[in-house]
Amino acid sequence: MTQKASNSDFLERLKSALPAPALRDIAPHYLEEPRGRWQGHACAVIAPATVEEAAAAIRLAADAGVPVIPYGGGTGLVGGQVASGGLAPLVISLERMTRVREIYPDENVMIVEAGAILSDVHDAAEAVDRLFPLSIAAKGSARIGGLLATNAGGVNVLRYGNARDLCLGLEAVMPDGSIWHGLKRLRKDNTGYDLRNLLIGSEGTLALITAASLKLAPRPAGEGTALMVVDGPAAALKLLAMARDHMGEGVSAFELMHRQCLSFLAETMPQVRQPFTDFPEWFVLVDVGLARGLDPAEALEALFGDAAEAGLVTDGLIAQSEGQRAEFWSVRESVPEANRHIGAVSSHDVSLPLGAVAEFIEQAGQAIAALGDFRINCFGHLGDGNLHYNVFPVPGRRREDHEDQRDAIKRAVHDLVDAMGGSVSAEHGIGRFKVDDLERYGDPTKLAAMRAIKAALDPRGIMNPGAVLKI
Repeated sequence: MTQKASNSDFLERLKSALPAPALRDIAPHYLEEPRGRWQGHACAVIAPATVEEAAAAIRLAADAGVPVIPYGGGTGLVGGQVASGGLAPLVISLERMTRVREIYPDENVMIVEAGAILSDVHDAAEAVDRLFPLSIAAKGSARIGGLLATNAGGVNVLRYGNARDLCLGLEAVMPDGSIWHGLKRLRKDNTGYDLRNLLIGSEGTLALITAASLKLAPRPAGEGTALMVVDGPAAALKLLAMARDHMGEGVSAFELMHRQCLSFLAETMPQVRQPFTDFPEWFVLVDVGLARGLDPAEALEALFGDAAEAGLVTDGLIAQSEGQRAEFWSVRESVPEANRHIGAVSSHDVSLPLGAVAEFIEQAGQAIAALGDFRINCFGHLGDGNLHYNVFPVPGRRREDHEDQRDAIKRAVHDLVDAMGGSVSAEHGIGRFKVDDLERYGDPTKLAAMRAIKAALDPRGIMNPGAVLKI
């Protein structure tokens, strides 16, 4: 463990309180975020193996007034996992708290530690013929604690809900080092304030989540995936309504993508197999999971037929095998990486009322065009109104060439979202990147209540200071 702070007394106490395996060197990856826009610092990095070790460290930090930064998989896109200003913090990594503690298949419950990687949780659920529905592109590195701390969404929110909807209970270390033993498996528990839902989405500013009781779901007997070409976002929304009329809650995901997604993949990731020879302007990925006795391919074929007759779709592909399903999903899941290769001038994770999505896309395009010559890659989880609306330089230019325009682009997009009753943070959280946005667009009464809660639970302000709220 490398010392980078003058508080040598705190560091010595930390070394004495924890076993040697819990002490980590301050490696660069603990101080970085994926887009490279924020560089953090730390006085120490630890990786506790138990909740008791984490609690001992936070007690010492509270006594010394040392900030604490929870660190999960490091995949967050709003800078919640790195701090560059103020006192050098203690970074607490969850990388050694990865156990699946218990699985109750008949109850559809799994208890896991917060450092468990999402794909490993998927595998553990599959081993008992169950499904943990939360799924994001970074499933191979994102950890459960971070996913809950940010109330992550992903591709299956339409059917199963956000991370908040998939959690029954939590174990957490509070800012004074006390441990909340809240790992209940109950669907109903009306015993006062809901601390679980308070901590979920708090981005490590109120406590350190160390374990969670997660909801599982029965695995669908049959799954199917299709790509369908639509005339535009308005037609896609009508197709979504038709799909739900056909299959009800069997529609697991409904993803909207623009031609720019395919162009970026062709430009930066040619290894990803393209589904269309000629890139359509707009298309959707529809994923369904149906009960026994229902054939997903037949259901998707019937949907396509009715949609074509109604003039909603003009072309489509229905996966004929699990391999082809994986290829279709690879297109969708590779888009964020292709975006990183191109380098966005300004990225926006927004949500809108479904009825406003088409109008927003049209008006936002006009607003960006008024600011200059840019490429827009708009895609996202249309079923829950969540769009990733990202603005890129044209070929031959780099994002650095537009640094002076980033704020104006963001303001144009976010002002429009706010005017349409949407949210400037749909699933990535606030972190440090969007603190000013929350101040600008947040409800004053809500912000006052949030500050009061923060002050009550964390009076010394040590938990992830600078994230979410301006104090």
